[in-house]
Amino acid sequence: MVTTEKEASGAQERGAAAAIVARLQGVSKSYGEIQALRNVDFSLRAGELLALLGPNGAGKTTVVKLLLGLAKPNHGTVEVFGGTPAEPTVRMRVGAMLQVSRVPETLRVREHIDLFRSYYPKPLSVSEILGAAGLTEIKDRLFGDLSGGQRQRVLFALALCGDPDLLFLDEPTVGLDVESRRGLWEQIRRLVARGKTVLLTTHYLEEADALADRVVVLNQGSVVAEGTPSEIKAKTAGRRIRCISRLALEDLRQLPHVISAHQDRETVEIRTARAEPVLRALLARDPELSGIEVTSAGLEDAFLALTRDHNHNSSDSPRTKFPARGN
Repeated sequence: MVTTEKEASGAQERGAAAAIVARLQGVSKSYGEIQALRNVDFSLRAGELLALLGPNGAGKTTVVKLLLGLAKPNHGTVEVFGGTPAEPTVRMRVGAMLQVSRVPETLRVREHIDLFRSYYPKPLSVSEILGAAGLTEIKDRLFGDLSGGQRQRVLFALALCGDPDLLFLDEPTVGLDVESRRGLWEQIRRLVARGKTVLLTTHYLEEADALADRVVVLNQGSVVAEGTPSEIKAKTAGRRIRCISRLALEDLRQLPHVISAHQDRETVEIRTARAEPVLRALLARDPELSGIEVTSAGLEDAFLALTRDHNHNSSDSPRTKFPARGN
C-alpha cells in the first residue's frame, strides 16, 4: 500500500500518548450455567496489536463478541472508542474478520468488496483493498470457486473495507500456506504502523510471537497473564535445560531460579528464567552431569506453562501481569 496522509497521521497518533481504544472492566458473562468470563479486565491501546490467547473454551470468542456488540455482559462494562460497542458511530470505525463467516458464493471477489465498501462513508479504494489482501489477480473469480486460503484472504479484505481504526482478526491465517501467512503478517504490520489497533486471536503461537505488542492469556474465563511476548517468555518460560543428572527432582526444584523440573525418560527438563546460575549449581552438585542442552523457550512453552499451572491452582489465582508500556 502506498504511503498516504492517513499513514502519516497514523504514525503521529502512534507516537503520542497511547490512548485507550477499548476496554473491559470487571466483565463477567454466562451462558446459562456456563461461566464464559470471570471478572475480566484488560484494554487495547491505540496503534498496538494485542494477541488474545487461550485454549479452546477459554473465553476468547466471548470477548470478541462483547467488543463487537454482539453480546452483552452480565456484569461489568465494555467500552469501545468511549462508547458502547453497538453504537453506529462506533461500528463505523470497526472491522472484523470472524472465524465463522458466510458470504454468498455466487458473487465475484470484486463484487463482494464493492458491496462492503458501500456500507462505509470513507472506505479504502478497491485497489488498496485488493493489494492488501493479495487478491488483485483473482478479483474477477467467484467466491465459490476459491480455495480455502483464498477465501480467508477475501474475508480479510472485507474487514478492511471501511478503513477501520480497530480491527478484529479471529484466527485469520487458518488454511493459508506458509507464504500467504507471511504475506498477511506483513499487511497486518503495515496496518499497525498506520496507527490502527488490532485484536488478534490465534492458535498459532508463532504468529502471536511475531506480531503482538502485548499478549493477554485467557484460561477458564479468567486472565492469567498479560505483558509483551518477551516478558511472558522470560518470566514464565525463559530457558529450557535438558540434562542427565543423579539429583532428585525435588532437589532440582529447590535450586535458585528454577521454575519447574520434570523427568523425560532418561533426561531431566528444567525451566528457568536464568540458565547460567542453574547450570553452575548443577555442575557443583553433580560432577557426573552429562547430555546438557540449553534452548530458549518460546511463547508456546510459556502459554502451556501458564495454562497448565492455572489449571492446577484455584480459580482465584492472580494473573501474571507486567507493567504497562507505551507504544
